[in-house]
Amino acid sequence: MDASNQVVIDTSFRAALRRMQQAGRIDAFKHEADTEFQIAGMMKKLDGGPALLFPRVKGHTMPVLGNMLSCRENCEAAFGVDYLGIRQFVARALGNPVAPVLVKNAPVHENVHREFDLGKMLPILRHTDGDSGRFITAGIVIVKDPETGVYNASYHRLQVIGPQRTAIKLDFGRHLRAAYERAQKLGKPLPIAVCIGTDLAVHYTAATMGAQMPESADELAIAGGLRGEPLSVTKAITQDLHYPAGTEIVLEGMLLPSQTVREGPFGEFVGYLSPEGDAPIFEVTALAHRNNPVYFAINGVGRETIMLRKYVMEASLLKALQAATPIVKDVEMTAGGLHRFHAVIAVRKTSVQQEGLQRNAILAAFGTLKDLDLVIAVDDDINIQDPVDVEYALAMRMEASKDLFIIPGARTHEYVRKSNNGIRAKVGIDATVPFEERSRFERAPFRTVEAGPESFTQDGGGLDWLKRA
Repeated sequence: MDASNQVVIDTSFRAALRRMQQAGRIDAFKHEADTEFQIAGMMKKLDGGPALLFPRVKGHTMPVLGNMLSCRENCEAAFGVDYLGIRQFVARALGNPVAPVLVKNAPVHENVHREFDLGKMLPILRHTDGDSGRFITAGIVIVKDPETGVYNASYHRLQVIGPQRTAIKLDFGRHLRAAYERAQKLGKPLPIAVCIGTDLAVHYTAATMGAQMPESADELAIAGGLRGEPLSVTKAITQDLHYPAGTEIVLEGMLLPSQTVREGPFGEFVGYLSPEGDAPIFEVTALAHRNNPVYFAINGVGRETIMLRKYVMEASLLKALQAATPIVKDVEMTAGGLHRFHAVIAVRKTSVQQEGLQRNAILAAFGTLKDLDLVIAVDDDINIQDPVDVEYALAMRMEASKDLFIIPGARTHEYVRKSNNGIRAKVGIDATVPFEERSRFERAPFRTVEAGPESFTQDGGGLDWLKRA
């Protein structure tokens, strides 16, 4: 049994921050910071480095945290394990849900407000010059489906439009949109809770998508599976649903069934401004927060947006592919493909009868994650985490007239501007070596030696012989 199946991990938001602080992965800004473009601009400039804490924010008493999970080093520090360990925890969660436990006296209810002004209570950021307003970007929406009662957790941006109202962006094909449309048919508002700064297990569960997270999956139970123990939840004060008890800030309220407003533009993960469109209204009925809360923000066009999905999508993809095609050994959702649109699959063929299964795996990948548009299959002697080694496989092991195939008219993400409203051709590349020709493609071997950079020092005069030559 995998060791991760036996491990309980404290994934609470504050435990993660303590681990990151101990690992030196949080940098604090020395001066007062402004929510008007400045904080978002610094998050973008220092993207991919340590998390950024802004203890003093102009016009607010609440600090802002950004870039928390924007790189591998931060993610590993937050969980206290390496990236393979994170993927193992996610994989465990997908197959081993643990029902949440209801608690009273939740930390998130230490402070409760029923009348407030969102813009004054929270240091909500304005990100780019093209944005139409201030957006809550790290909120995880918790909803109980009005027909099935199944809990869903998902990321959705919220544009502030009033003291206790926001617009909410609902993408097509998302579970929250389906729940909202069911509530619309019933003519009822849909109760939701927006969690800002919550358990990491919920953050990663909310980032899971595709075939591994059907609507029937209770995502609060999936989060418990990732933790290895039940997630503590509490009952909402003004709505009929539960949410994680240790959350920093929670907005309770309802999605109104028959009113919409214009929402956007907003700088999204693809690097462009998403267009303006009609969006439902979220009416906030209560704002609750812990003592001394921190406001968590994510840059829409930053690395954190895509890093949050990397490990969960890899775990989901690997689980599906290994079930369908056992020759698959590992997968990598690449950085250049925004950890979403491109994947590399490592396979190991052990007989001539397995020839062709690498192409089956490519097709299965497209079916598992709809946003995948390019999938490359390579042999497992290629380091799929090294883009140079992957490109070597393309240079030495792929013949375009035979090994490149196109699937026209498939579905991708509607934000891809080269697509026709989300319809786009997908590309598969078979850069594997035919099984019977393995020996002809073996790379020159070197002996294993005990030497590394630490074994050498700067020259310090060792080249004096050049002066005498």
